Amino acid sequence: MDLEDAQTIGLAIWRVRDARGKSLRVVAGLAGMSKDTLQRIETGERSPTLAELAALADALQLSVPELTRLPVPAPANGHTDSTMEAIRRAVIAVSNDLPGGQVLPVEVLRTRVTAVVDALCRCDREGEVGAALPGLIRDLHSSIAAGRDVAELLLLSTWLHTQATVPWLRLASAPLDLCSLTVMLARRAAHDLDTPVPMGLVAVSAARVALLEGTFDLAQSALDAVTVPTNTPELMQLAGLGALRRSVVAAAANRVGDKDASLAYAAELAERTGEGNAYGLGFGPFSVGEFRIQGLVEAKNYEQAVSIAEGLNPDAHANQSSRASYWRNYGQALARLRGRHDDAVRALRRAELISPHGVLRNPFIRDILAVLLRHSRRGSSTDQEVRGMARRAGLAV
Repeated sequence: MDLEDAQTIGLAIWRVRDARGKSLRVVAGLAGMSKDTLQRIETGERSPTLAELAALADALQLSVPELTRLPVPAPANGHTDSTMEAIRRAVIAVSNDLPGGQVLPVEVLRTRVTAVVDALCRCDREGEVGAALPGLIRDLHSSIAAGRDVAELLLLSTWLHTQATVPWLRLASAPLDLCSLTVMLARRAAHDLDTPVPMGLVAVSAARVALLEGTFDLAQSALDAVTVPTNTPELMQLAGLGALRRSVVAAAANRVGDKDASLAYAAELAERTGEGNAYGLGFGPFSVGEFRIQGLVEAKNYEQAVSIAEGLNPDAHANQSSRASYWRNYGQALARLRGRHDDAVRALRRAELISPHGVLRNPFIRDILAVLLRHSRRGSSTDQEVRGMARRAGLAV
């Protein structure tokens, strides 16, 4: 059973189910969905939500990452896979206390960390940002081991891993075990400091990775383990993003009350902070709207998701990564509505122009592209656009 060349999540699910000799009816029943829903997912008629994917992984007795891995060769590659491997080697070396980098002044490292976080916020030269990470990881941890300016270096380490290393790995759709290992490095540094900012950054990052793994209980536990005070604007932004992440976890776990309460708390904080970008988080009223869209897509309330999206102005937000996320989420919602497929293609194309990796290597967006391609009308205004994106994403066109 070879999942490495499965082009879509649906095809991967079918291959596992077929190899194990399980019927549509049995797997659908175990996953708590109809036979028709599962068949449409497998044949590329529709893409699964996070909750559906986690349920199907449980029904098939495997992990979510096994169903979402990229095909080989990976799309939009260039040097991405070799960069990912260099980051893996650096993270493993640091985990074994053998970083193998240079000992540098804290001022130099602060400048380098700030540069990569800022570049990711701008979606600026994603490949170059990734290429800078292995050496920076090694140098930063070598400098920590040297014993000078340790407190500030530990904070820089937490910031680097939660706001640059893990986000870049997610853009590249790196294996989630590598993301988890990177979060563990950040957690180790945060525990040594035991202050709200690093602990909060780790909680939000850990919850994001656990959510993608389909382990919603672990995502909730990571967020529950930390209470971020709100006595400064920066801490309010961090607490607000934690509440937004909590809302998505609650939506995936079908806890509507918790989702609504978390969104309400985040909205209250956003009113006080306005649009901000403390620690590269991009928190503010716009991000509250963006996370509302995510939760509504997960709850399959696509019409309301589109309505909220069309009331936001992404161009007013300074954080380009937030804009890219907006267009991806808006495109996912549009793709599920009858008569809005052309609009979905345009939205995803906007996302690709901002952050190519965030579209072409994202397994959920690739599934949406497969659905859009299947329903594309030859000669329509967006036919060439969806075919171009699908081709760049490594899908058969």
